[in-house]
Amino acid sequence: MLSVQNLSVHYGMIQAVRDVSFEVKEGEIVSLIGANGAGKTTILRTISGLIRPSSGSISFEGNEIHKTVPQKIVASGLSQVPEGRHIFPGLTVQENLEMGAFLRKDSAEMKTDYEQIFKKFPILAERKTQDAATLSGGEQQMLAMGRALMSKPKLLLLDEPSMGLAPIFIKEIFNIIQEIQQQGTTVLLIEQNAKMALSIANRGYVLETGKIVLEGTGAELLASEEVKKAYLGG
Repeated sequence: MLSVQNLSVHYGMIQAVRDVSFEVKEGEIVSLIGANGAGKTTILRTISGLIRPSSGSISFEGNEIHKTVPQKIVASGLSQVPEGRHIFPGLTVQENLEMGAFLRKDSAEMKTDYEQIFKKFPILAERKTQDAATLSGGEQQMLAMGRALMSKPKLLLLDEPSMGLAPIFIKEIFNIIQEIQQQGTTVLLIEQNAKMALSIANRGYVLETGKIVLEGTGAELLASEEVKKAYLGG
């Protein structure tokens, strides 16, 4: 579904991503794990079209997208939930969800999808008319995920969904990610909480200083001594 081949990205003279290759197959949850500064967010932003690669290629459903503008990438069925959530303050919960559907023209289906989002995230239904900025961190993360799902993505990119959340919300967010996959959306997950990320992943890749150093199934990486020492506290 998604194929990243020999991807390199520079910020000026600094090389943030070095010759990275990986793939995401339809129906999978794939986790990219690594320390801060490993290049995880840069990879996601490059897939989304927000950053141009120095070299390499990215293809989605057989079409090259690394030279495509972000709105066309979204329209093709790929949506990102950014790190830090980036909900729209000053807009209500409902209006934030509407922003996620701005490229859609199927108003009858959209009504059903709003109902589905409120079913999946009941707290958002309760806060529908509230300014999104007044939500807690966990509620804002749910809103950011709901907003991304309103674009009806085939592939959902999640950037650090557990960042800054209380443990009770982290568990809930990861349960929702699994539910999203079970309902037919493929997920590429970037996460510092390696244990949680690998526990729900079909496959995973470990990034260090901009390059992939390990890959395997979620279970294989959880059992790896290298991963345990570096990311799972021994």
